Amino acid sequence: MASSLGYMSDAEETPVTLADVIASLPEEERVILILHYVKNQSTVEIAAKLGVPERSVLSVLASGRARLSASFNFPSTQ
Repeated sequence: MASSLGYMSDAEETPVTLADVIASLPEEERVILILHYVKNQSTVEIAAKLGVPERSVLSVLASGRARLSASFNFPSTQ
């Protein structure tokens, strides 16, 4: 059964929180997702800060969102 704080993992029957899932992401995805969604930075700002092309930031955001959705068994929007 799901708690109000997280999703119950099918395999382990233990609560999985958003913080747990974010912590398990590869560092690049974690950093970019946090800068974008928590720190409210634009993709242009993130790209400049990290010294990478904006298209790379957009790609990492897309893969990070997909990984988060899959972790919580949300349907794909693509």
